[in-house]
Amino acid sequence: MTATVAVRPVAAQSPPPARRGVPWLAVVAAAYAVVQLAVVVPHMGGGLLWDESVYASQVDPRRPASFFSAPRSRGISYLIAPVITATSSVVALRVALALLSAAALYAVFRVWGPLVGRGTAALAALLFSGLWIAQISGSQVMPNLWVALGAVAAVGWFLRAPEEPRARWWPAAAVASVTLLRMPDGGWLGLPLLAAAVCVRRWRPALPALLGGLALGAAPWVAEAYARFGGVGARLRAAGATEGGMVPQINVGAALRSLNGPLLCRPCHVPLRHPELALWWLALPLLAAVALAVAVRDHRAGRGRALPATVLPLVCAASMAVPYLLLIDYSAPRFLLPAYALLALPTAALAARAVRAARSPVPVSAALGLVLALQLGSQYAVLMDTAPRAAATATRYQRAAAGLRALGLRPPCLVAGPRALPIGYAAGCASAEVRGNNASTTASALLRRAAHEPTAVLGRTPGHGLPSLRARDWRRHALPGTGGWSAYVAPRR
Repeated sequence: MTATVAVRPVAAQSPPPARRGVPWLAVVAAAYAVVQLAVVVPHMGGGLLWDESVYASQVDPRRPASFFSAPRSRGISYLIAPVITATSSVVALRVALALLSAAALYAVFRVWGPLVGRGTAALAALLFSGLWIAQISGSQVMPNLWVALGAVAAVGWFLRAPEEPRARWWPAAAVASVTLLRMPDGGWLGLPLLAAAVCVRRWRPALPALLGGLALGAAPWVAEAYARFGGVGARLRAAGATEGGMVPQINVGAALRSLNGPLLCRPCHVPLRHPELALWWLALPLLAAVALAVAVRDHRAGRGRALPATVLPLVCAASMAVPYLLLIDYSAPRFLLPAYALLALPTAALAARAVRAARSPVPVSAALGLVLALQLGSQYAVLMDTAPRAAATATRYQRAAAGLRALGLRPPCLVAGPRALPIGYAAGCASAEVRGNNASTTASALLRRAAHEPTAVLGRTPGHGLPSLRARDWRRHALPGTGGWSAYVAPRR
């Protein structure tokens, strides 16, 4: 009798699932959000600064719009419109911007993952977001950080377009966003991209999309130029006059002196604060040159395809830095944020290349980690010094507004004189100037308006062009808690 043995089929063993690495870019973005929410927002939640008030007033349904000067663009106002329409809370606005900027940081540097590697893209995001000016700008109603993030996305998608034909419209969208946020910056970004599309055949299919993106982003600025200034040429001349004259001049010294604050250096006669913390800025051009030399050598040796991913960010960074280093005579740390964001990419790639090329990568990684830790620590120290000083300025605006309300100014009302724009916005009043970059009325027109509307003129009126206020029975009142500011209030009719 033959025994029958049942043979069970052996189940095919599937390969173990691939282990996913740490999502470093997400970690960097989360840390960026945490720093803003834990450090910046608690300091800056008390009120808006000068430029922030101007941008916010354009879409705030509860307050009159402030004068919008020729160099400005309205993109940042469009960005915050949903939040500021729903709430008047400055804290809520800053929290929303902090979270949105962290998400945008993740999104734009993720574009570079296929080009330089995910780890290198995360390191570049860390180098950029670790700067104190990037941390304080994330929750501010200012366009410069968003221009920087848009530039990173535009260059990355442009480099990916030849291999991903369906993605050729992404760089157009990014360029349109940058141009909508700041029209001149969009032009300086578009110049090298258009030149690359014309000169390099594999990038030529992106040319129509780039032109369309620039035109779309510039359309609101151009339309406003004709509606308010008499044309594009007239607006450009007015913008140049507001900027103090856009003429060739070396402005590197002002940029260096303002590197660690103040937030605006105009006129920039302040000394360089903490020069030891500016070493990274002086080393940045050297690191960029080394990254370019290494990429050229690897390209000639047939190793990798890093040359376009190195050259184009460097050229775009240099182009976007031109107006702020070579055409104006004042500075602010936020002006160079687009250049910093683009330079972070080849710098991070150089660091990753150094680790890979080392015979003993552990000591090299440890040395680079120490340098990075020192850089991040120094930037945090500057942030902890600058954020309270910026918050003190916003607090003075709020106290001045409270003083005006105590004097009887209630909307509809008018505030004029130095600092009228941010204080008027904080008080819920319209603002007007008779001189300076924000001049929007004449002295006689202001006095006529004051005859039937509660009006206050800030500061010393002879310096403001209204020397006869005392003779007109305007009374001077000190504004407590503002460091000596005062207001001349029109008599009630």
